[in-house]
Amino acid sequence: MVTAVTSFGRSGLYDWLVQRVSAVAMAAYTLFIVFYLLLNPGMEYAQWQTLFSQLWVRIFTLITLVSVIAHAWIGLWAVLTDYLTERMMGSKAVVLRLIAQVILAVVAVTYAVWGIEIIWGI
Repeated sequence: MVTAVTSFGRSGLYDWLVQRVSAVAMAAYTLFIVFYLLLNPGMEYAQWQTLFSQLWVRIFTLITLVSVIAHAWIGLWAVLTDYLTERMMGSKAVVLRLIAQVILAVVAVTYAVWGIEIIWGI
């Protein structure tokens, strides 16, 4: 049996809600970027830099970054718990799932730190 300890949220309902809210945030950000690019053809670096120097764009980008990481973590956790089960693979599944989750956590933290550094220019 898979315990909720390894899940991103506290329950399946909480994870479901995080998935939906993060999907809405990512969709809104994607639409914003696509429409901005369509309305500004031939955009140059200076205009792009001006856009991302605005506080609200940085916050929107940060919210999207956190949404991508949360969405990916919950989705990959579900896949790992579905396909690396003790029933299918025995006790090795627990170890494999733990290793995979640690690797995914390291990647998620790395992307978060890297993204924050890019967004805020730290």
